[in-house]
Amino acid sequence: MLLLFIVGLLVHFVFFASIFDIYFTSPLVHGMTPQSTPLPPPARRLMLIVADGLRADALYELDENGDSRAPFIRNIIMHEGSWGVSHTRVPTESRPGHVALIAGFYEDVSAVAKGWKENPVEFDSLINESKYTWSWGSPDILSMFAKAAGKHVYTYSYDANDEDFGAQDVTKLDTWVFDNIKEFFHAARKNQSLFSQLNEEKIVFFLHLLGIDTNGHAHRPSSREYKENVKLVDEGIKELASLLKEFYGNDEKTAFILTSDHGMTDWGFHGTGHPSETYTPFVTWGAGIKYPQKVSAQQFDDALLKECKLEDWKRRDINQADIAPLMASLIGVPFPLNSVGILPVDYLNNTDVFKAESMFTNAVQILEQFKVKMTQKKEVTLSFLFTPFKLLSDSKHLNLLRKARSYIKQNKFEEAVSLCQELIQLALQGLSYYHTYDRFFLGFNVVLGFVGWASYASLHIIKSHSSLTRSVSKVKKPSGLLPCSFVAIGILIAIFLLIQSCPWTYYVYCLLPVPIWYAVLREYQVIQGLVTSLLTFPPRHFAGYLLVYTLGIEVLVLSFFYRYMLTAGLVVLAVWPFTTQLWTRAKGISLSWIFFCLLLAVFPLMPVVGRKPDIFLVMGAGLLVLLLSLFVITSLIKRKESFVNEELVLNLLQMLSTVLSMFAVYSTHNSLLKKQGLPLINQIISWVILASSFVVPLLSPTVLFERLVSILLSSMSTYLLLSRGYEAFFPLVLSCLMFVWIHTEQEILQQSGVSCKQKVTSIQFTYNTDITQFRQLCPDDIRRAFFLVFFLLTAFFGTGNIASLNSFDLASVYCFLTVFSPYTMGALMMWKIIIPFVLVMCAFEVVQLTTQLSSKSLFLMVLVISDIMALHFFFLVKDYGSWLDIGTRRFACAALLFTYTSLSDLSLRHPICAGRTKGLP
Repeated sequence: MLLLFIVGLLVHFVFFASIFDIYFTSPLVHGMTPQSTPLPPPARRLMLIVADGLRADALYELDENGDSRAPFIRNIIMHEGSWGVSHTRVPTESRPGHVALIAGFYEDVSAVAKGWKENPVEFDSLINESKYTWSWGSPDILSMFAKAAGKHVYTYSYDANDEDFGAQDVTKLDTWVFDNIKEFFHAARKNQSLFSQLNEEKIVFFLHLLGIDTNGHAHRPSSREYKENVKLVDEGIKELASLLKEFYGNDEKTAFILTSDHGMTDWGFHGTGHPSETYTPFVTWGAGIKYPQKVSAQQFDDALLKECKLEDWKRRDINQADIAPLMASLIGVPFPLNSVGILPVDYLNNTDVFKAESMFTNAVQILEQFKVKMTQKKEVTLSFLFTPFKLLSDSKHLNLLRKARSYIKQNKFEEAVSLCQELIQLALQGLSYYHTYDRFFLGFNVVLGFVGWASYASLHIIKSHSSLTRSVSKVKKPSGLLPCSFVAIGILIAIFLLIQSCPWTYYVYCLLPVPIWYAVLREYQVIQGLVTSLLTFPPRHFAGYLLVYTLGIEVLVLSFFYRYMLTAGLVVLAVWPFTTQLWTRAKGISLSWIFFCLLLAVFPLMPVVGRKPDIFLVMGAGLLVLLLSLFVITSLIKRKESFVNEELVLNLLQMLSTVLSMFAVYSTHNSLLKKQGLPLINQIISWVILASSFVVPLLSPTVLFERLVSILLSSMSTYLLLSRGYEAFFPLVLSCLMFVWIHTEQEILQQSGVSCKQKVTSIQFTYNTDITQFRQLCPDDIRRAFFLVFFLLTAFFGTGNIASLNSFDLASVYCFLTVFSPYTMGALMMWKIIIPFVLVMCAFEVVQLTTQLSSKSLFLMVLVISDIMALHFFFLVKDYGSWLDIGTRRFACAALLFTYTSLSDLSLRHPICAGRTKGLP
C-alpha cells in the first residue's frame, strides 16, 4: 500500500504540475527593441494616482443632497480633462491591476505559483523607461516595480504594520502619502540636486493610496468611512495639483491620471468579475489631454451616466492595459516592451501626425513581441512540423507597415491609425497562437497518462479486492515482446524530444504514460476477467448502474460550478433510504438521515460567507456547542458506573474553550465597531485556543463516541473564532449527519448478513482489525466511496466556493490579527475550510472500521472517482479570467483529493487512534 501511495502521489504531482506548462507558462518574451514616438511629447512629467479599491460609481456619484463627494475631480471632468471607466480584467487584485496599469499587460498567470510580493518573471514597465520616478504608498506595491528598475526609482513607503484593518482611522495611510509629497517638494527647493532632477523631462510621480481599499474591506463600500475616504483623496489631489502648478511655475507640462487597480463588491470583497469590481474610474487632465466635450447622446447602456448626472459629458472608456501606452506617449518614453495595450488616441489632445506616429510606434512595439515569439518557437520545432500563424505572415506584416508609413507621409492619418489598429489585433492573435502552440501535444500526453493511471487503479481494485477474476483460467505468460515494444516506444519519444530541444518537463509528461500503460497491459488476465463478467451481467442492470454513477459524477463536477447542485445531491441522498430496506427495518435512523440531509441542504443555498455577517448567529452556535457538551457529560455519567475525574476535567476544559471563543468573538466585534482595534487579550485567547485544538482530542478516551465528540468540540472552538454568521452552524449539522452515516452503514451491513463484531458505541479506535476478516468488494462499496467524495465536496463548498477569492472574508480572522498579512490570514482561512473536511474524514475512518472493509480498497475507489473528476476539469482549465474561471483550484481540488484522502487516512489514524497519555485511564 505504501509503495502504491508513493507512486500515486508522484504521478498526481506530475499531472498537477503539468497545467503550469500547458496553461500557465509566462506569455512574456525578451529581446525586443524599445520603441518610442519620434515626435516631441506634450508633457515633461506625469503624476499617476492609483486609489486602491475605488469603485467608479463611488467617485462619480452624487450624495443624498445632490452634491459630489469628489468636487475637485468633478470639476476636472466638466472643465479641464477627459473621463471614463477603466475596465479591469479578473482577477481583480492589487498586483495584477498595477501590472496592467504600469506595464501594460495582464497578470502573468505563472504568478499564481509565486505569490503577490515578488515578480516571477522580469518585465518592462513605464517606471523602468522613465528618467526618474518617485513613488509613495504601500510597501507591497512599490517594491514590485522598484526592485529591478534601477537607481533612478525612489520609493517612500510606510511600515507594513500600519495596514491594520482594525485601526481607528485607516485614512492615515492616504494622509501619510499626501503629507510626505508636500514635504518632498518643500525640501526640493533647498536641495539643488533634487531640484534639477525634478525639472528633467520624462519623469513620473506614482501615488498608491491604500486607505479606500482598507476601509472597504473593514467597513464595506457603502459605509461612511469609505465615502469620507473618497472625499479625503479628492481634497488631497486638489492640493497636489495646486502644489505642482506652483512648483513648476504653471508651465502646463504636467499630465495627471487618476484611476484604480480594481473596484469592490458591496460586501467588501474583490477578485472576481462583478461589474463593481471591474468598473474603475479613469480621469485624466493636463498636458496632452483632451478637454471635456459636451454630447447629446452616448453609446453606453449602463446606469452610471444617469445616476451620476454625467450624461452630457463625453465618456471615453478604456481597457486597463491601454493606460500604459497612453502614459508613455504623453511623456515620450518607449512603450513598455511587454505591453499589449492599445493606445487610446481619443484621449490625446495633439496633432493628427502625433497620433498617427504614436499609433505606428504602438503597432511596431507589439509586432516585435510577435516576431520574437515566432522565432523562438520556430527554432525548437522541426521544419516539417512547424505551422506558422497564417493570418500574419512575414510578407503581410511588412506590407501593412509600409502601407501605414505611406498613409502618414500622405497625411492620411485616420487611415494610418485604423491600419495600425488592425495590425495590432493580428499581432495579438499571433502571440496567443504561438503561446499555446504546444498545448494540444502536451495535453494529449497528460490525458493519456491520466487515463492510464485511472485504468491501472481500477484493475488493481478488481484484482485485489473482488472475485471477478477467479473464474478466469490461467493464461500463458506473454513473451518479452510487450516490454521490448514499450522500451522502443520510450526511446523513440526521447529522441523526438531531444531533436526539438524540449525542456526536461516535456520528457516527464511524454514518457510517463509509457510505463503506466505497460503496467495496465500486463494485467491482461484481469482485463479478460472483467470483460467476461460484464458480458454475463444483465444489460439492463449494467446500464442502470452505469447511468446512476455517471449522473453522480456529473453532480460532483457541477457542484464545483454551482453550489446548489450540492443541495440537489443532498435531497437525493435524503430520499435514498426509501430505495433500500433501511426504511422498513430502521425507521429511526432513516428519519435522522432524512432530517440532517435536508438541514444540511440549506447551507449551499445561503449567501457566500461574509456577505451578511451576523455575530448573534455565531453566539447561537456557541450556545448549541455548550448544550452538546452538557449532554455528553450527562450521558457519560449515566452510562458509566464511575465517571473519571480526568474525563470530567477534559470536558469542562472544552466547555471553557467554547465560552472563551464566544467572548473573544463578541468582544472583538464590539471593539472593532468602536474602532478601538483588536484587544491583546482576545488575540492571545484566540491563538491559545487554536493551538490547544490540536492537542486536547489526543487526551480524550479512545472510545469511538467520546473521541469523535472531543474532536468536534475542539474544532468548534476554533471554528467559532473564524465565523462571521450562519456558517458557525455548518460543522455541527455536518457532524450530526456523519454520526447518522456511521450508524446507517452498520445497519446496512447487518441487513446484508455480514456480522458486526462490535457496536458503534463500544468500538475502540485502538482496535486492530484482523486483515483476514476483510471482505471482498460489493457494488454497495462504490456507493460508500461516492458518499465520501460527496461529503468532502460538501465540506469544502457548503458555505462558499473555495475556488473563488470572493468566498474569503478577511474579517473572519480578525480575532487572530487585523494587520494585513496575506500568508497568515490565508493559512487561517484555509484551516477554517479544512475543519469540516477533518470531521468527514474522521467519520469515514469509522465507516471503514465498522464495515470491515480494507481502507486500501476504499481509498482506491475514491482515487478513481477523483481522477475521473480531475479529467473533467483538465479540459475546463483556462488561462484567463478570475481564479474561479481559470479553474486551477477546480483541477487541484479534484486531482489532490487523492492526496488529501490518502494522507488523511494515514495521518488521521494518529489523533483518532492514539491512546490517552500516561495518567489517564
